[in-house]
Amino acid sequence: MKRILITVMAFLFVVPSAAMAGSLPLTKPSLHSVARTVSADCHAIGQAKASQVGGTLAKATPKTVKGNNVCIIVVLVPGKDGKRPRRAEFVVPQ
Repeated sequence: MKRILITVMAFLFVVPSAAMAGSLPLTKPSLHSVARTVSADCHAIGQAKASQVGGTLAKATPKTVKGNNVCIIVVLVPGKDGKRPRRAEFVVPQ
């Protein structure tokens, strides 16, 4: 008798839970959050590249080239003898 009562109570608990689980909406990651992560990665890559060449990071843009994710990095490198800084652009794989 006790075993039947436990089985019935378990059945009453499990069946509605399983039905509700099937009706819950599935969530997918938003493109905005993914883009923000890729953008942050490109910015970090750009900062590293700017420090390598001794310049200042001006722009870091994620892009897909021939199916590969790359970062387009623009660095302002100080000019010599007080001249204007020059613009250097790099394509760095992610």
